[in-house]
Amino acid sequence: MGTTMGKHISYTLKAGIATLGLALLAGGAAQAQDIKERNLRFAFSLAKDHPLGQGAQKFADAVAARSGGKMKVSLFPNAVLGSDQQNLSAVRGGTLDFTSMATGIVASLDKQFMVFDLPFLFNDAKEAYAVTDGAVATRLLDGLQAHGLVGLGIWDLGFRNMTNSKRPIVRAEDMQGLKMRVISSPIFIDLFTTLGANPLPMTFGEVYGALESRAIDGQDNPVAVIESAKFAEVQKYLSITRHVYTGMPFMMSKKTWDGMSADERKVIRDAAAEAKTEERRLTQQKEAQAIDGLRKSMQVNEVSEAEMLRWRQKVQPVVDKFSREIGEGVVKDVNAELTRMRGAK
Repeated sequence: MGTTMGKHISYTLKAGIATLGLALLAGGAAQAQDIKERNLRFAFSLAKDHPLGQGAQKFADAVAARSGGKMKVSLFPNAVLGSDQQNLSAVRGGTLDFTSMATGIVASLDKQFMVFDLPFLFNDAKEAYAVTDGAVATRLLDGLQAHGLVGLGIWDLGFRNMTNSKRPIVRAEDMQGLKMRVISSPIFIDLFTTLGANPLPMTFGEVYGALESRAIDGQDNPVAVIESAKFAEVQKYLSITRHVYTGMPFMMSKKTWDGMSADERKVIRDAAAEAKTEERRLTQQKEAQAIDGLRKSMQVNEVSEAEMLRWRQKVQPVVDKFSREIGEGVVKDVNAELTRMRGAK
């Protein structure tokens, strides 16, 4: 009888283990079913070999890896689907899933994003990253949901520098009368007007042609953009001014996001964080290389520290004006973050 009882217990135990195993398998299958086959689209204005394009590829690869190949992200670089403004509208409307563009353009939806475009706000990339990952930026990104967007972090375009076909920009006075393309943002228009230039708002896709035809004299962008866009073919002078830092909010359509499961959203968030880290690393690496590369085909000059101090003083009225427009609370919060950081150095 003892043997029979033992066999019965053994059988019951095995059956229980088998049932538990099936339940775990079923649970795993149910979990896997939370990730659907999806074909998503990510459009941006920069070249595929630019650090932002490489960051976009990293995001696509990470989404595929984290979803077991179920979620696919196709990339559309070089403004092939439209300008930044058109991409922004498409993402808000749900006909495009992802885009990334300068904070100055996102400011057309929420003017508080202009805080990141204040001239000479950041001393270096470390400060810029700390603030664009900080409490103020998180609050602004969360606020994009009201505009049909989900903010997934702020990528790095870098510090902007001037190029033109007329002369080296050594002093602020050298800006006088230059027809300069600017992004379509009030702060950029006022900044270049204050420096004595004639600012012409223009989408990025139009810039090369306008430089080539001499419809404009110059433009401003980080050196990695200047290099990947091949502006050296149509511009003679590069002046290292680092006058504005440009962050690139990475945004997703809220319509797409709202249709996703918790598991799918985790895939997107984790892949976005991974891609942001890689994109920033590539931007830093590229900046050093790009200046050396551009020296071979352009006349490159640095602007002295003493002259940069004059620039800062000259554009202070622009900083004061837009600080009021952005909202002094937001500007105060950013300045407080910077003060804390600089005090800790």
